[in-house]
Amino acid sequence: MLPGEERVIDKDIIYICPFNAAVKGKVFITNYRLYFKNTDSEMPVTLDVPLGVISRVEKMGGASSRGENSYGLEITCKDMRNLRFALKQEGHSRRDIFEIIFKYAFPLSHGMVSCAFTKVCVLFFCSGCQGVPNSEWRITFINKNYELCDTYPTILVVPYKATDEDLKRVATFRSRCRIPVLSWFHKENHAVITRCSQPLVGMSGKRNKDDERYLDLIREANGTTKLTIYDARPNVNAVANKATGGGYEGDDAYQNAELVFLDIHNIHVMRESLKKLKDIVYPNVEESHWLSSLESTHWLEHIKLVLSGAIQVADKVSSGSSVVVHCSDGWDRTAQLTSLSMLMLDSYYRTLRGFQVLLEKEWIGFGHKFASRIGHGDKNHADQDRSPIFVQFIDCVWQMTKQFPTAFEFNERLLVVILDHLYSCRFGTFLYNCESARESNTVSLWSSVNSDTSLYINPFYTPESSRVLYPVASMRHLELWVTYYIRWNPRIQHQSPVEQRYKELLVLRDQYLKKLEELQLSDSTPSSTHLTNSSTPNAATPNQHITHLQTPF
Repeated sequence: MLPGEERVIDKDIIYICPFNAAVKGKVFITNYRLYFKNTDSEMPVTLDVPLGVISRVEKMGGASSRGENSYGLEITCKDMRNLRFALKQEGHSRRDIFEIIFKYAFPLSHGMVSCAFTKVCVLFFCSGCQGVPNSEWRITFINKNYELCDTYPTILVVPYKATDEDLKRVATFRSRCRIPVLSWFHKENHAVITRCSQPLVGMSGKRNKDDERYLDLIREANGTTKLTIYDARPNVNAVANKATGGGYEGDDAYQNAELVFLDIHNIHVMRESLKKLKDIVYPNVEESHWLSSLESTHWLEHIKLVLSGAIQVADKVSSGSSVVVHCSDGWDRTAQLTSLSMLMLDSYYRTLRGFQVLLEKEWIGFGHKFASRIGHGDKNHADQDRSPIFVQFIDCVWQMTKQFPTAFEFNERLLVVILDHLYSCRFGTFLYNCESARESNTVSLWSSVNSDTSLYINPFYTPESSRVLYPVASMRHLELWVTYYIRWNPRIQHQSPVEQRYKELLVLRDQYLKKLEELQLSDSTPSSTHLTNSSTPNAATPNQHITHLQTPF
């Protein structure tokens, strides 16, 4: 067990396995996980489910239930699994287990904290853009007490000519006071990626001269004639937001800007899409209608639109034009677009440490609502705020690693581990909605990852510092991430990762090289000189053997 983990209850139980017959065993519930182990067969059957992964727990059957294994519990998980357990009706076993799971899986509904372990210092990354501050951009501490915007980080980078008083006035015209601030700076052409929320235009078409001037300062910082504003939403949604006081930048008010809508749908559409995907991959995969079923989920179509939007952002910045990226509140689709475009533009973020920095900065620091989107510790499984926005982003990253297998220092295992702990609540990294909500420091996922980086290194990685990656955002080139979405189905025979085989070959190579070096040393001793000199002219030397062995790897 983990430090701080304590056993709460254990009971005899039957696991209703969707792939085999019912399995008798014992369930152990701690303040962190549900663990099941079989007791009635030679083949081991185990389940290890962090309680934070549980989305819903329901009782099945009643006192009058007479069918075999019809009385028990059904558990719906956030990681594509559904689990069913049967219990005996006598002895209140079901009630005891139900109450314990409900208490520890949904601690917020019981006035408890959602992380059960020792609090230590969080691993904090501060990644200032290279080349900043300069004559065009400055660092401001106006938000040091979260007074300007409570969902932004304390340190912001803004146009050099914009005063702190300007920032306050601009904040009044942006949703949630999320003003345009710097995310990434191109060292060579000085184009930038900035992020914000929608302007508060409303039905009356309100204008704000300070906001208009502020966006012009972003444009002037690198001398481009036009600033491109990428609105992640479909046009019709942006227009509809005017009814609730939001909207978009009109041509009349922002004459030096070009507005582009990226047609990425909202959190509700994404939630329903992933739900449909779960229905077709667990517990059974229907072979005869697989392609049509997958198409009906629209999941890969959404992946395509997000990737396509990020490609447009990266291409515009690479060509020397600055951009502003926003959606409605600037913490969902905006984070997807800025972080993916930065992965395409900047090789640093494609390293193991750089990717951690990217998530800390663009997702955690800038206030993606992890607690609300995942529903940490909350029993309300039907909450309309829940949505797989971060899962979708990680899927996009995986698509890029498939198309550029040598461009990323980290491997697929890291992406799966990140998503596992997105739900587990073992670490504080993804527990909160924003930086200001962190009342105390918690254990960081990165401290665990960095304790053994060899597990997450891609052996094919070849650093290319200046290369911009442009993935193909086409349905013909996108794939369902089977390793993640269908990993719980034992009927799907997963292939061993090619990276693992490659690592094994590298180890074998090193062993051969070591033996050859030993032979070379022994050949250099006086006793072997005569044998070496009398060898045939065509005999290969140890060095030639080494060269030959190195070639295939």
